[in-house]
Amino acid sequence: MSSSDPVYLRVVDDLRRQIVDGSLAPGAPVPSRAQLTRKYGVGETAARHALRVLAAEGLIYARIGAGHYVRARPALTALNRWPPRDHHASPADLRDRGSRLTYTRRAERVPAGRALADRLHLPESALVVHTRYVFQSDGRPVRLVSSYEPADLADHRLDRPWEGTDGRPARLSAPGLKITRVVESVRARVPEPAESDILDLAAGVCVLHVERTHWAGDRPVETSDTVVSADRFHLLYTLPA
Repeated sequence: MSSSDPVYLRVVDDLRRQIVDGSLAPGAPVPSRAQLTRKYGVGETAARHALRVLAAEGLIYARIGAGHYVRARPALTALNRWPPRDHHASPADLRDRGSRLTYTRRAERVPAGRALADRLHLPESALVVHTRYVFQSDGRPVRLVSSYEPADLADHRLDRPWEGTDGRPARLSAPGLKITRVVESVRARVPEPAESDILDLAAGVCVLHVERTHWAGDRPVETSDTVVSADRFHLLYTLPA
């Protein structure tokens, strides 16, 4: 730390180190504000701010009337990203240690709007079929997917759920299209309030956002957004040699 840094950062850095190296184990109580002021020689305001920073980072959580505790860090699950030639990718890639996978689905026809029009090379007023999926592992929501397809390609599927037995390339090929490439863009971001609620995210936890578009020649025929908790999933890519 620089001598010009706020003093609370000294408390944050030391407690963060203890949490990361296991000196403060998951579920262990975190020193109180009074204990922090004595141990680190800082004021109560600095101690309070340090606890807020660690909570915002998702490292600790508060129990009303009982202080702060170290938050358990869940084991990461691989979110497999399959190569385009593999037509058998499905939400089953979320099954881990025999967990039971279920999902809810809602589809509707909506105007594309500017952002989707750019992604699907459509006029802004064009209609797309928006399908929302919430995937649950043992009853807990773990993955949000929004899929968008031009209405002229997807209207016949409005009332037909995707059962997950085939990947999207196989499903999209059904009307005679040949999927020639799949393009993905991945970023970490702050979750939207609805995403935090559905995925039950702790404070300070970001999400991984995977934007994926299927192309048939020079035409994008489907684009989707997949959102998962960044502290529960890591992306695993299988690329052709």
